[in-house]
Amino acid sequence: MSPSTAPVFVGPILAVDAAVSRVIHTAAKPLLPPFLLLLLEISADFRFSFPVSLSLLLSPPLRPFLIPFLLGLLFDLIFVGIVKLIFRRARPAYNHPSMSAAVSADHYSFPSGHASRVFFVAASVHFFTSVAEASMVDPSYSFLDGWVRDHRDGEVKGNVVVGVWIWATVTAVSRILLGRHYVLDVAAGACLGILEALFALRFLRFEQIFGR
Repeated sequence: MSPSTAPVFVGPILAVDAAVSRVIHTAAKPLLPPFLLLLLEISADFRFSFPVSLSLLLSPPLRPFLIPFLLGLLFDLIFVGIVKLIFRRARPAYNHPSMSAAVSADHYSFPSGHASRVFFVAASVHFFTSVAEASMVDPSYSFLDGWVRDHRDGEVKGNVVVGVWIWATVTAVSRILLGRHYVLDVAAGACLGILEALFALRFLRFEQIFGR
């Protein structure tokens, strides 16, 4: 969808969004090395984040959240792809040339799949932590637990939650700086990721559903 083909009330919004995004990209381009932005891109790539998520198996108290987390990642991938194919908003013309589209939907810009994914991860860590505190009393600790759980009370460390939110925010913003997306794409993706985390927490925790 472009300003020329969008409905009358949407066209001006897209035009302003494109102009603001270009200003941000142009201002940041001389300041940030592309390799740093590309590292953030890789860290949020589904082909990387999905296998890494399996590390939850290393922590017994966190295992109940593995299924909703993985299903949430898959749902995000499919849903974002469908939305992109519906809106078909072209990516910025100044998009960094390093991009390689894995599927046809990757050619489109709205919403940002990386933004939705990282905010899904951050919101999941935040929400799942708040509901899992009672189950964190398991005395067994793995290597992963040593990094993410407080040995005194078993809860996920606060600085881990904050760190994940910072990573998500920086990665989402990097999509604009790298020229992959417009501001509106990233904002929509971030909101979508948070909603998906709430959905996964409420409807995809099968051990809770079947335990009723």
